[in-house]
Amino acid sequence: MHMEKEALNISNELLEFIGKCPDSYFAVKEIRERLLAAGFAEVGEGDPFDAAPGSRLFMTRGGSSLIAFEIPEDPQEAGFDIFASHLDSPMFKVKRACEEKSAGYIRLNTEKYGGMILSSWLDRPLSVSGRIVVRTENGINVKLVNLDRDLLIIPSLAIHMSRDSQQEELNPQKDLLPLFTQIPEKVTGDEGGKQQELLYELIAEEAGVRAEDILDADLFVYNRMKGTTLGLDNEFVASPRLDDLQCTYAGLCGFLETENPKAIPVLAIFDNEEVGSGTKQGAGSTFLADTLNRINDTLGGDRATYLRRLRRSFVISADNAHSVHPAHTEKADPTNRPLMNRGIVIKYNAAQKYTTDAVSGGIFRVLADKAGVPVQTFANRSDMRGGSTLGNILDCTVPVHTVDIGLAQLAMHSAYETAGVLDTWYLKQIARLFFESRIIPDGPEYRIETADLPR
Repeated sequence: MHMEKEALNISNELLEFIGKCPDSYFAVKEIRERLLAAGFAEVGEGDPFDAAPGSRLFMTRGGSSLIAFEIPEDPQEAGFDIFASHLDSPMFKVKRACEEKSAGYIRLNTEKYGGMILSSWLDRPLSVSGRIVVRTENGINVKLVNLDRDLLIIPSLAIHMSRDSQQEELNPQKDLLPLFTQIPEKVTGDEGGKQQELLYELIAEEAGVRAEDILDADLFVYNRMKGTTLGLDNEFVASPRLDDLQCTYAGLCGFLETENPKAIPVLAIFDNEEVGSGTKQGAGSTFLADTLNRINDTLGGDRATYLRRLRRSFVISADNAHSVHPAHTEKADPTNRPLMNRGIVIKYNAAQKYTTDAVSGGIFRVLADKAGVPVQTFANRSDMRGGSTLGNILDCTVPVHTVDIGLAQLAMHSAYETAGVLDTWYLKQIARLFFESRIIPDGPEYRIETADLPR
């Protein structure tokens, strides 16, 4: 009963967290504030830092990725305990020339960001958030902006007009532009051009700047619907952006509760996973490798020391996984069939889209057992293509043992997803134990030293 109560509490906290994170920029802002409140210090990528024992530091890149770490009391050739997840979710990005007029209405001209269940975005209250770049006397300034109101909607076509086309694929350029406002009747012809920058006028007012000073922007349309817990016993959590803010939040909670780390705990949270990670702030960038090298350098280590540290390191790549769908059980693998609330999902793939192997899977199972957390497994059906995640991408720049795991969920990449209440708590428990552990290789054997964790 204690576990269920704690799990419901952390799920409610998760929903509060997600509500403050409409996009990756605001997610980094929220995590940054929590780290500062916990006594961490921010370091610019271009600034020197002192990684003395007990130091708790973090840095950001691109405004939408963040890496935090703590130096243990005995950092001599300590390895890195790395928990990696991502902040971004599939949504619509607003194009720079953003207002399209049609039949007396103005719609926002958008494009898909990531793979989306397009129909899930219909008939929901939406709004816009992101960052703007503003002209200043000395150059430019970057500001975050969230139009925190029900502002937009993508109306579906009535059944009376679509009886013969209900199964047709939605066209993102035609069917999925959000309705923004109505053109006044008196505005006709060329006068309508004066309406072109209404969105930027609204954003300027919210940001306290002049619309003409907004030079550029990265703006996204996000789902305004609030998250909730539901089910007979409140066993499910439903919300926008569960993939992958659920894993991110669990990892952050475990990281902030870490005491007496035996290795160097690293929380690495990336943007752009949903579009392949191939950006300067994505998992395919040098961000993690650069940070780990700087930690090693600051601790007085040379290249050989860094390589020895990697040998003693481990990565948990956490990104949500598919639960068996009750209406489509045939879509799941015959034997690897994870369910919500039944434990952490270890993900396997022969083509290495998931990088779990026998060693990393075995190490994770030991950690889960010590944390008192159940595990289950996922593999795609052999006749279906699956997705990918962070693990195999990170391994290209930081080659260490890596396990790909996730929390089982339904409706992945929907505008509103469903997951299990217990699973956030399970992952927090493992993350905390992991950050207080040390994995020491000795030939074919691996010694796993962990702190005692109350069950």
